[in-house]
Amino acid sequence: MLAELRGLNEECGVFGVWNHPRASQITYYALHSLQHRGQEGTGIVTTDGKTLRIRKGQGLVTEVYNAECIDKLQGTGAIGHVRYSIGGVNGFENVQPLLFRSQNGDLAIAHNGNLTNSRALRGMLEEEGSIFQTAADAEVLAHLAKRGGSGPLPKRVMKALQELEGAFAFVMLTEEALYVALDPYGLRPLALGALGDGFVVASETCAFDLIGAEYVRDIEPGEFITISDQGVHSQRFAGETKHALCAMEYVYFSRPDSNLGGLNVHTARKRLGKALAREYPIDADVVTGVPDSSLSAAIGYAEASGLPYELGLIKSRYVGRTFIEPSQSLREQGVKLKLSAVRGVVEGKRVVMVDDSFVRGTTSRRITTMLKEAGATEVHVLIASPPIKYPCYYGMDTLSTDELVAANHSIEEMREMIGADSLAFLSTESMRGVFQCGLCLACFTGEYPTGEVNSRVECV
Repeated sequence: MLAELRGLNEECGVFGVWNHPRASQITYYALHSLQHRGQEGTGIVTTDGKTLRIRKGQGLVTEVYNAECIDKLQGTGAIGHVRYSIGGVNGFENVQPLLFRSQNGDLAIAHNGNLTNSRALRGMLEEEGSIFQTAADAEVLAHLAKRGGSGPLPKRVMKALQELEGAFAFVMLTEEALYVALDPYGLRPLALGALGDGFVVASETCAFDLIGAEYVRDIEPGEFITISDQGVHSQRFAGETKHALCAMEYVYFSRPDSNLGGLNVHTARKRLGKALAREYPIDADVVTGVPDSSLSAAIGYAEASGLPYELGLIKSRYVGRTFIEPSQSLREQGVKLKLSAVRGVVEGKRVVMVDDSFVRGTTSRRITTMLKEAGATEVHVLIASPPIKYPCYYGMDTLSTDELVAANHSIEEMREMIGADSLAFLSTESMRGVFQCGLCLACFTGEYPTGEVNSRVECV
């Protein structure tokens, strides 16, 4: 569904490249492919082996960079970032990568995720004399690494990583190397690729396809990688690790042409739709999905149920980013601007509307109304994921429990709220059966892989 209209967003996308003659251009195009992961700000840092250069700003990739500034970002190594702020912390100073200058060499850091102990670490560091310039978790890592003394940077960074809790996927750049780190649970996606004689890393493999890179493997939980002119060197900074990739990466966040854990996202969503059809067969005439992330699940439902899939909803490609004014009235107006029902498809029909997830219910209510105003005789809303009942502390911008509709209402109450003829959700058991691998289902079950999280920290 349209995340900017319903308050469901993920924090960031990261990219890194080493040993490529056009590192800044490669990073620019890669960030284009990751733009869905953050639209509020973007930055690129490059190295030519002697100097780190930076360009960043608020806005989309096409708004922040032009050919002239990309040409000025000289070097064969680079990292890049696209940002969505969570917790309402915005501003230019928080746009990443962050660049830290020191007498011992410069360091740039970009981050995707959220540290659940960020506030505690900041308090400790401030008591020891640190002065923070941003609200970004990336700055916490920089201070911890600097506090680690004057030894080799990889050793200091790995020691600092052991103090972090929560979800993190870091890319770091110095004059001499590109460093990559993933949290011990693999909560956020991160993959390694090869490009000519060099290497790339990205939050999603769709970035590899755009720049012509070859997928090598996923970064493992608790892994720290050094990429330099000497090649790729892998180390472990964490003892106990496990795979707990955020399930919402498959359900909503990632692009359908990306692969996560060896599974194509479009294929995964179709499987969710097929599982939904097995759980909730509906006597209807057509199946439609809410553009864009729900279309794959809707196709899966149609295939498994034998019902025809139709394009019952159209998304406008020419409407501005309404999420910058996230009031209730503008969310409702934004749905009208961004979606319209196809009367010729739904009129006189019993419609199964498949969506990927359900947060506030605002958009589902408006779309149900749209379909009925266009002549649908029945609208059955099926959600290709379980009800979201618990906040996420790992980088997904879900609201407090008080504002999560499924946490406070029964399915029947929610059905009445959105005006549907029926409403059903995929069960957690069926979701587990689709993937048969380690996933974080905390927003559905309240079982947090890193242990109990007592209070939400400020996220950026």
